[in-house]
Amino acid sequence: MIPAGAVCFRSNCIRVRVLMLAWEYPPRIVGGIARHVQELSEALAAQGVEVHVITATHPDAPDEVVENGVYLHRVGVAPSAHGDFLQGVYGMNAAFEARADALLQEWLHGKPARALREATFIHAHDWLVLPAAKVLKHRYKLPLVATIHATEYGRHGGIHSDLSRAINHLEWELSYEAWRVVVCSEFMRGEVQHALNVPFDKIDVIPNGIRAEKFQFEFPEAARAVFRARFAEPSQPLIFFVGRLVREKGVQVLLQALPMVRAEIPDAKLVIVGGGYRAHLEEFVRFCHLERAVQFTGFIPDADLLRLYRVVDVAVYPSLYEPFGIVALEAMAAGTPVVVSDAGGLKEVVRHEETGILTWAGNPESLAWGILRVLHDPAAARRRALNALKTVQRVFCWQRIARQTQQVYTRVWREYRRVAW
Repeated sequence: MIPAGAVCFRSNCIRVRVLMLAWEYPPRIVGGIARHVQELSEALAAQGVEVHVITATHPDAPDEVVENGVYLHRVGVAPSAHGDFLQGVYGMNAAFEARADALLQEWLHGKPARALREATFIHAHDWLVLPAAKVLKHRYKLPLVATIHATEYGRHGGIHSDLSRAINHLEWELSYEAWRVVVCSEFMRGEVQHALNVPFDKIDVIPNGIRAEKFQFEFPEAARAVFRARFAEPSQPLIFFVGRLVREKGVQVLLQALPMVRAEIPDAKLVIVGGGYRAHLEEFVRFCHLERAVQFTGFIPDADLLRLYRVVDVAVYPSLYEPFGIVALEAMAAGTPVVVSDAGGLKEVVRHEETGILTWAGNPESLAWGILRVLHDPAAARRRALNALKTVQRVFCWQRIARQTQQVYTRVWREYRRVAW
């Protein structure tokens, strides 16, 4: 039997050590990468893998610490701290490289990695860490695994500026340098093939995951009523969206659908959670006289977000572009009925009429139909939500995803041992 956290070749078992590079990690949370890297790293550590994460510093977190079995090394600055975005990225990578260099010198002692009793990998998350990952790969002749979470091409529907062209090239270079490329959905496999020219057989599809247990906390009915009153009256159906307020998340489509929902359910209320530019969205709300029907909360603490999932009637994610859809998993894990668009990976997460409702991306009429389908038939919505919770617990749990990730490491190390650099 192969020990957890080990790869085996004939009779030799070698422990696995991974150097993760990610520009965001809690408490620095900008998008979905932070939670993904945290929860994957902790699941790998629980299975015996030695995981070191090099990430950007944060004023509310120690620079060097072990959390839940993961060694965290916070260094440098976040890219957004600089006026020139790409200059900031390269500055951050210089700091990442210096910290990783010290770790690798300590681990390798001047020996080639394949001679050690630990299988040592670099695992890079998205293009923002490509400069450091590439240098470390070639300096120490280590295998590089890359996870592509999204592409510049997909986010903007093409490459339309010099900055996008530069980012697209860095994404291509990361996928070129990687031994294997990991993506979160079959949709993303197709996208990286098309946008980055990655061969089909170089790509592994491993879904994102969720800790379903964090949504299953004690929440008495009286406490629920008091908390829900912050957002709606007891009689008001509560519609919920959480995400960045950017075009690809489709908040504008949800706002266009809301009058059609309220034509049949006049007291329906929409709560929108998330940061980003929203002046144009608020102007649209005023234009449609929906001020009393829409509440923008901005960013809210995790504790409130978890409770909000538990008190809403439907969670809606009308994305125009979505590599996977982790927020849909969160709602499913909370037992909340979901309505999503059929964009990208969402249709791989949500099965129509089984675990949620799928609607046509970019179509307010279709989205309004989906929301009304839930609000008009709460019993059917609860059945779908129960099916969704079971699916999350079985398919999208981090223990399963960590095992799949280790299978990629095992394949890479076996191939690495067989070839000359």
